[in-house]
Amino acid sequence: MASVLVTGGAGFIGSHLVDALIEKGHRVVVVDNLVSGKIENLNKNALFYQQSIEDDEMMERVFMLHRFDFVFHLAAQASVSVSVKEPIKDAKTNILGSLVLLEKSVKHGVKKFIFSSTGGAIYGDNVPLPTNEAIGPNPASPYGIAKRSVEMYLEFYKNEKSLNYIALRYGNVYGPRQDPNGEAGVIAIFSSRMLKGEDVHIFGDGEYVRDYVYVKDVVTANLLAMEKDFTGIYNIGTGVGTSVNALFKMLSTITGYSKQPIYSSPRKGDLRKSILDSKKAELELGWHPVTELSDGLKMTVEFFR
Repeated sequence: MASVLVTGGAGFIGSHLVDALIEKGHRVVVVDNLVSGKIENLNKNALFYQQSIEDDEMMERVFMLHRFDFVFHLAAQASVSVSVKEPIKDAKTNILGSLVLLEKSVKHGVKKFIFSSTGGAIYGDNVPLPTNEAIGPNPASPYGIAKRSVEMYLEFYKNEKSLNYIALRYGNVYGPRQDPNGEAGVIAIFSSRMLKGEDVHIFGDGEYVRDYVYVKDVVTANLLAMEKDFTGIYNIGTGVGTSVNALFKMLSTITGYSKQPIYSSPRKGDLRKSILDSKKAELELGWHPVTELSDGLKMTVEFFR
């Protein structure tokens, strides 16, 4: 049994991870400011602090009290468009907040720091597809720049302060509990609106392609990152690209939605195509996705239904 901190543990991915860690018998502490996380997502067996990771004094108390073996860092300002409009706000949470956690992890003897990074926003456009970890990052948005910055800090903390880490670069994660009111989860947004019979909006021409990976598969990757004796950066995706138009058709069939989509202007900062090569994760962590998109979409729609 390990003592584990999950930042963002009331959020979409974080809450699923907390459930899995508790099921495995670990002692789990959640830090979440509930800006995007939801109290109803919280596992009742986790100890919860409603705090910001940017609060150095409070994080010091939390680390001192619980002597964590592992830190899973999922708390983030997760909107690309917000990062474009407010880069300082993005950096405060995604870079400075992460540094607070890294300092505490070193000070209090954390064995391993597992960081939720991003696949698409880090690699940028005009890269070979599917993209592997050897391709030089070229983030176009402050969100991607911040995630890449934290990866570089992680390497610094490993080299200078012997903090082991794994950074997981996710594809487009989807599944139950994703917020249908935000901008990040197109599957959640489409599912919710279709079930209510509301109009569905598609930005641009609908041929933006993403690598959609089911949340439970992402949780498995995090658990393996904790258990395996490796350090470094790993893509977590399916290697399969799906356009927004194709996604719309699949979800229309599942939900019985009969309206046509409404097309509007493209969003600033959106990548044209992002597909991840996850062979390194399979080879070293023993991870591979097991959920087919069609099955994951059905489970997601069922949740929103």
